[in-house]
Amino acid sequence: MGIDHKRIDELIEKERKVFLADYKKIVESPSISSHPEHKKDIEETARIAREFLKQAGAEVTVYATKGNPIVFGHFHYSDNAPTVAIYNHLDVQPATKGKDGWTREPFTFTEHEGRFYSRGTTDDKGPAMTAFWAAKIARALKLPINIEFIWELEEEIGSPHFMEFLEKAKTTIKADSILVSDTIWIDRGKPSVTMGLRGLLTIIMKLQTGAKDVHSGVGGGAARNPLAELIAVISQCFDAKTGNITIPGFEKTWTRISDEEREHFVQSGFTVENFKKALGLSHLRYEKLSDVVERIWAMPTFEVHGIAGGYQEAGVKTVVPPQGEAKVSFRLVPPQNPDEIFTLFKNYIHKLNPDIEVIKEAVLAPYAAPRDLPLRNKIKEALHFAFGISPAEVHEGGSIGAVASMDKILQKPILFMGLSLPSDGYHGPDESFAWEQIQGGVKAFVKYFELLTQK
Repeated sequence: MGIDHKRIDELIEKERKVFLADYKKIVESPSISSHPEHKKDIEETARIAREFLKQAGAEVTVYATKGNPIVFGHFHYSDNAPTVAIYNHLDVQPATKGKDGWTREPFTFTEHEGRFYSRGTTDDKGPAMTAFWAAKIARALKLPINIEFIWELEEEIGSPHFMEFLEKAKTTIKADSILVSDTIWIDRGKPSVTMGLRGLLTIIMKLQTGAKDVHSGVGGGAARNPLAELIAVISQCFDAKTGNITIPGFEKTWTRISDEEREHFVQSGFTVENFKKALGLSHLRYEKLSDVVERIWAMPTFEVHGIAGGYQEAGVKTVVPPQGEAKVSFRLVPPQNPDEIFTLFKNYIHKLNPDIEVIKEAVLAPYAAPRDLPLRNKIKEALHFAFGISPAEVHEGGSIGAVASMDKILQKPILFMGLSLPSDGYHGPDESFAWEQIQGGVKAFVKYFELLTQK
């Protein structure tokens, strides 16, 4: 018959206060990986995570890297039992009250009407702690399974040293498969199983045409304007109205999804109205459901994130600036190769304007989850058990750097079971995570662990 809801609910209720105290402790540690001044907070977060695992009976190793540490924990049942690894990250995005929409102290853990607020509650400490709690319950139920935890502290900056960790730990990691819990549902009450991630390529473009500001009344018209030239070149890379990428040869690097997969996206329960509401968008390039889901899940993108240079204060200062900089990125889909796309882009930019310096920043390969494994159905069964709803299969527009690295080095199946909602505020203000997602998530993980023990 297997485990039932009642028994898991009893164990959840028994340990709820302990869980929330631990959750509060790790969330209030401001592990901002993008800010060097938070290096000590990163180390403290790793220490907290290590203590949680040790207190629960896991074997723990904290791997040092040239960047931030990575915490690896192993709950051992027996050498003959199946082994699953759960990946999460414990670093977070920056956040400041009164800035970027935050109305709360971002590193003060608070609860309101069954929802927990603080930076990291949903991305990704909440799902990490949920999976950890489920592992402790699985041990209490004596499920015959070995469970490993890989907790990273550089995901928010592109996992630059994760490969270093994998090279050190690859003989220690015994997992038969890997489960990533850092993805988003379609909506509240509509679970989803991610079957693919887009890759990421970020680029900085620089152009210098002089040594100092030039008065536009004196030199304007003759002096080159680096901001105008950057804008002109960027405008030839994509159609801002449709989002279509217009770089010659780019269309040969990918193919659109099948009609069958597009229809599956449409039937997933995703709605354009909820999407706009969750992200605070007043207008979209497309309003048709099939267009929106394909664009955000299964098509490459080109985006402009910032243009710097010239006078940025109030009013207008009539100068021609000597230099300019643009920050752009591509989201890529399988089978696109980020390095090949960078070369294509750089050659095109230099053809348009040979004076622009094109600098590669972050590179993350896209990933497609295997579709022919029984694990896929076990995840769907576990989510249905926990939430009473059959999950949809979708792709996700974001990127997780560690996934491509694990795929390359560990060569084990990697699948996804996220718990966060679009309304939880991933990277946004007043980030939160609901108790119903934690409670249901614990049940889903426990059920999945049980299913892994069955042939």
